[in-house]
Amino acid sequence: MTSVKTESQQLRRADGSPLRVLVVDDEAPLAELLSMALRLEGWEVRAAGDGSSAVRAARDFRPDAVVLDVMLPDFDGLEVMRRMRSEQSDVPVLFLTARDAVEDRIAGLTAGGDDYVTKPFSLEEVVARLRGLLRRAGMATAHSEAQLVVGDLTMDEDSREVRRAGEIITLTATEFELLRYLMRNPKRVLSKAQILDRVWNYDFGGQANVVELYISYLRKKIDVGREPMIHTMRGAGYVLKPAA
Repeated sequence: MTSVKTESQQLRRADGSPLRVLVVDDEAPLAELLSMALRLEGWEVRAAGDGSSAVRAARDFRPDAVVLDVMLPDFDGLEVMRRMRSEQSDVPVLFLTARDAVEDRIAGLTAGGDDYVTKPFSLEEVVARLRGLLRRAGMATAHSEAQLVVGDLTMDEDSREVRRAGEIITLTATEFELLRYLMRNPKRVLSKAQILDRVWNYDFGGQANVVELYISYLRKKIDVGREPMIHTMRGAGYVLKPAA
């Protein structure tokens, strides 16, 4: 049987220590979900629920990046960024807001923000945007291979290139995240609820049939014409394992 090898990439500081990210949002459940997703990347995370707390946290924590909600209960994210930048001028800022008007995006970016994500969003999108910001800022380096390998299926998490038996497989963003979750958990049965929680939006209220749909999409791209790797465990969920 083909052996299973998994290697996760971690971005770290130049000295090898974990990156630090400050999450600022007054919606506590959302801030906690974001924090959990970022900790899964191996990063240190601190959260704040208002502008004043955020400025104090930034002074103490010295984050490498900030995820910053524009609408806060005391003063807005633009003012938080201004105060942070007065002490840490180069910290990258990813604005997070429910407002999606073009003028709001322009205001955030022209004020010095580095990127902008509107709610609702996927946790994976926020992580990907942060990775890009940290790389561009030169604050992070890869300390392990960005490679997941299960049997003859390979995924480069950095370039987002997927191959099976050397053949390129083109995936949508959601298909990629679903496959990445499966490949990070080879031979482990994952329930539909676990997959929904990990792959889809934090506020996703859909039914489990969306998982069935995307599993079928993946099978058409990964398994058709080959020994199957994605298996249904009736009543339990799905499992990815090397072809026999």
